[in-house]
Amino acid sequence: MITMEELQSAIKQRVDSYNNNDFPLKNRAISTCDLLESRNQILAQEVASPFDVPRQNVSAMDGYAIAQGSALATDSVIEIIGESQAGSAYIGNLTAGQGVRIFTGAVVPDDCDTVIMQENTNFAEIRDTIDKSQPYTITLKQTAQIDSNIRKQGEEIESGEAVLPIGKRLNPTDISLLANLGISQVRVFQPLTVGVLATGDELVTIGDELTSLAQIYNSNTPTLKSLLANLPVSVRDYGIIPDNLEQTMAAVDKAMQDCDVLISTAGVSVGDYDFLTTVIENLGQINHYKVAMKPGKPFVFGELNKNIDKPVLYFGLPGNPLSTVVGALQFVIPALWQMSGASAIEQPIPLTVKATLSNDVRKSAGRKDFQRGFLSQNTAGSYQVECFSGQQSHRIKQLSRANCFVVLDKDSGDVSANREVTVQPFPWLYT
Repeated sequence: MITMEELQSAIKQRVDSYNNNDFPLKNRAISTCDLLESRNQILAQEVASPFDVPRQNVSAMDGYAIAQGSALATDSVIEIIGESQAGSAYIGNLTAGQGVRIFTGAVVPDDCDTVIMQENTNFAEIRDTIDKSQPYTITLKQTAQIDSNIRKQGEEIESGEAVLPIGKRLNPTDISLLANLGISQVRVFQPLTVGVLATGDELVTIGDELTSLAQIYNSNTPTLKSLLANLPVSVRDYGIIPDNLEQTMAAVDKAMQDCDVLISTAGVSVGDYDFLTTVIENLGQINHYKVAMKPGKPFVFGELNKNIDKPVLYFGLPGNPLSTVVGALQFVIPALWQMSGASAIEQPIPLTVKATLSNDVRKSAGRKDFQRGFLSQNTAGSYQVECFSGQQSHRIKQLSRANCFVVLDKDSGDVSANREVTVQPFPWLYT
C-alpha cells in the first residue's frame, strides 16, 4: 500500500501535469466576477493599481503641516493660517514660518515638508483660547525633523504596479485592497465542473421515505457538497447509482462527458457489488488504489480518458461518512485547489498543532490513523486533546461532536495519556 504522503505527492504531480498539458491554465476560460462575490475565486489575470497609493502626500497623524524653510527647533514659533481635513484639503500658498492644522489622512499642502505631532506643540495649553477661524501661533516643544509624519505619494503602491498575481486565491484582505483601489470586478478562472455520485442499493435520497430497515439515507453527497462549498468549483450531482455494473458504467460515462473531475462514494472496495473500480478500468485507468490510512484505506485515484478530449480526474472515496470526510480533506480538496489554478503558496495548508493527550489511545501499527477528538486550550494557553472511545468509521454522532483529528503516525502503536500528539483542527472551525 502507498503511504498517505506518497499518495498526496502522486496526486500533486499528476495535477501539475494536468494543469500544464492536459488542460493548461493558459487556455482556461476566464470570467468576470463582481468583487463582492470573488472570495476564494482564483485570479486569472494580474491586477495592477490604477493610481498611486497614497494618491498624494498625506499626514500620518493629527498635528500641523509646516511650510518648507521653517525653523523646526525647540521653541520655534509657527503661524497657523488654515486647516486641512480628510476630504477637504487646504487651498492656498504658505511661506516659511507658516503652517496649517492637519488631521490624519488629510492632504499635506505642496508648500509643506513636515508634519509635527500636536503633542509636540503647545496646542493643549492654548486650544481653549484660540479662534481657529483666524491665524494663530503655536510653539514647538521639541525639535522636528523634515519629512516627519508624512506618507509620501506612491510610497505604498505606485500607479501601474502589480498588486495581485495570477493564481491568487482571493481572500477578504485582497478584497479590501481592491476596494481601496476602486476595482469593482476581477477576472478569474471559470470554475471547474465537479461531478459527485453515490453508489449503493441501500441508499435513499434525503427527503424520501425509508421503506425498508435495510435502507439508509445518502449522507455522503450532502457532506461532499458542504465540504466543496467554499471552493471555486461548480458541483453537479449525479444522484444515487444502484449496485449494477451497467448502470454504474452509464452514470460514470455520462459524468465524464460533462465534468472535469468526478468524485464517488462507496463501491470502491472488493465486495461482490462494488463495481466502480471495474468501471474506471474500462473507461480509463486507476493510478493508485489503497492507501495506508485509517479510515479510508480503499481510496482510488485515477482518471477517465476513453473517447474524450482531456482526462477527467477521478477520486473514489469509501462509503463510511468518516472515510468520506478524511479522504476529502487529505486528498480531494487540496487537488481541487491546485486544479483550479491556485498558485503553490495559495493552496491551503492543513493546520496542525501539538497537544497533550488526556487519555490512553489504542492503535495498531501499519496505517496512519485519524482519530476523532476534542481539542481545548487551558488558561495557560496549552492545548490538550481527548480522543473519543470507539473510533469506528460509521459513528456519525461522534464525528459531529469532534472538532479535530488526532493524527497518529503509521508506525505508532498505542499512545498513553500525557503524551504529545499532532492534532489537525477541522478547517471549518477557523475559516
